[in-house]
Amino acid sequence: MRIAVFGAGHVGLVTGLCFAEKGHEVVCVDSDFSKIQLLKSGQSVVYEPGILSLLQSQLAQKRIVFTTDAQEAIEQAEVLFVAVGTSLKEDATVDVRSVFEVIATIGSLMQGFKLIVIKSTVPPGTSQALKQEISRELQKRSVSEDFEMVSNPEFLREGVAVEDGLRPSRIVIGCESDRARSWMQEVYAAFLKEDTRILWMDLGSSEMSKYAANAMLATRISFMNEFARLCEFVGADIQQVRLGLGSDPRIGYSFLQAGIGYGGSCLSKDIQVLLCTAKKYGQKFRILEAVEEVNRMQRDLFFQKIFKALKDLRGKKIAIWGMAFKPHTNDLRDAPSLALMDALLKSQAQVCVYDPAAMEEVRKKYRGKKIDFYQDPYEMLEGADALCIVTEWPCFEKPDFLKMKQLMKEPRIFDGRNLYCPDEVKQWGFQYESFGQC
Repeated sequence: MRIAVFGAGHVGLVTGLCFAEKGHEVVCVDSDFSKIQLLKSGQSVVYEPGILSLLQSQLAQKRIVFTTDAQEAIEQAEVLFVAVGTSLKEDATVDVRSVFEVIATIGSLMQGFKLIVIKSTVPPGTSQALKQEISRELQKRSVSEDFEMVSNPEFLREGVAVEDGLRPSRIVIGCESDRARSWMQEVYAAFLKEDTRILWMDLGSSEMSKYAANAMLATRISFMNEFARLCEFVGADIQQVRLGLGSDPRIGYSFLQAGIGYGGSCLSKDIQVLLCTAKKYGQKFRILEAVEEVNRMQRDLFFQKIFKALKDLRGKKIAIWGMAFKPHTNDLRDAPSLALMDALLKSQAQVCVYDPAAMEEVRKKYRGKKIDFYQDPYEMLEGADALCIVTEWPCFEKPDFLKMKQLMKEPRIFDGRNLYCPDEVKQWGFQYESFGQC
């Protein structure tokens, strides 16, 4: 099929490339000229494992093109995916202006039937409002073009987005007619395998499913962090508790890891949207209020562990391993590392950082601040008073503890991700602090 994807950011680019890989003809549209030029030259505008080779192979096979010309894309494509970003406004409502702008453009230019698919994360009810926006644009032109609106939320995980895009665990589609269902079945025919299925539902339920999924993941994380705190008082080990809990087939192990808490562009934002939506209808979402509070507390608790152990942080050299909000990405949005960095800098500590992918983003974020950047995770430990592990990159999982101890001024580790067994680390002579481990 001929598919247009509006938005060449993380979701739009991965979505477009995966459609091209599965045999569709794709045109990817973005208003950012410099971004489009980079993509045309085979350079990815996002950090994501596997995306560069996929981009270059699809360009070579001419199954994807990039343009700033919305009219050309709308004329050529049968199915129009909207995958532009949405952000959180100060009042905790979603800024959907970019989505409405794309929809208004489509309505002002479309000729003939179009299937319009909303992949951007938008609050429940938005798709219905977008249908009305299309109708208004058509009325302005005094035309009566046929179209269908579909909700198809994305469930891409940063760091494995290409894998998720090519082999989705499930495909959620909200639509209102047999025709829309038939077309979407054809769009995704090449993606279906034995353990993947399409979940058909109405527009509002499709939109809500995205928020519900992220809310559940965040709840599991905060749930375990509450237990980890209690474990520290009663002498239990949260890792063993996790084994007992996750072995229950009704529960499973995913997102039951205690630590410094969740970050990124989705979980916290989506919870804020749900809280705001509930308030709009005179409801309270008490569980999610607690989930967010616990997550904020975890970041402060991590810093307090450091402050309690070192007392006066002025002039102390604190090394940080990992700045991105999760491994295999350079994304700093709402990363727990930022709260730690800000607290350490405010306490006049000497901060040095290393991250396999996010160093350039950290430099941009803290331009003008006195921070030491390293290209080697061991070199930065020379004379360090403490090491803080904030992102669970695989390269940190099996370190050379002997080398670390020889380099550090004080052999002290604050583990924000519970990467290590306390007994093993202490046998090497380290003072070790983590979350809920004994």
